Amino acid sequence: MSGQVVELRIWETPRVSRAVSRVAISRLQLRRISGLRFAKLLGTGSGETFTMRDADPHHWALLTVWDDGHAADAGAASTAIGGWSEVSTTELRVRMTPLATKGRWSRREPFLIDDPSRKREWDGPVAAITRARLRPTRALSFWRAVPPVVADLTGSDGLRLAVGIGESPIGLQGTFSLWENAAALTHFAYRSPAHANAIRETRPQRWYAEDLFARLAVLDVEGTYTGVRP
Repeated sequence: MSGQVVELRIWETPRVSRAVSRVAISRLQLRRISGLRFAKLLGTGSGETFTMRDADPHHWALLTVWDDGHAADAGAASTAIGGWSEVSTTELRVRMTPLATKGRWSRREPFLIDDPSRKREWDGPVAAITRARLRPTRALSFWRAVPPVVADLTGSDGLRLAVGIGESPIGLQGTFSLWENAAALTHFAYRSPAHANAIRETRPQRWYAEDLFARLAVLDVEGTYTGVRP
């Protein structure tokens, strides 16, 4: 499959100090990689409350958006990405291509839909990436709405993986979820009572200063996360 390639990597890192140093080094190195359109080094967490309580200092993530598969393969061999093997014990890599996207991340639109018909034709596993920058004055209202949504998510049929991701433990947060198929994701998004209500309340409550939602076709999954291959 040609077109833009998106990858999410999650590393398990026994020594937090070495991971933090690796983040700083990788940020500089990523800027020099050809074919890399967008990159975010991210902390991870359970995504249960979207507060400091969720943070998992032993798992770190990298989201990258590449011109194509060849650029992604070349990038995997770079020191910016390959260097994580020196500080990690396990790695999960999910390779994807965008099916639908709405919103912005750091004032950019990172995902390119090069073939709109692919969303209708794709019948394999899918992933969802959400990201939001909370308005500080609306954060408490948002946090109150989270627990029912998380309860619905963890009990959803067809869910293979759900991880909290973010540039900061508070205020810059998101989720990555992996699903058996598009129908399972759609059922959770629009027929789960708590999540459907959260969608309706997003604009009236003015929770977000910036937000993004993307649905992606999952092309390949390698490795494990917390000892499990999704």
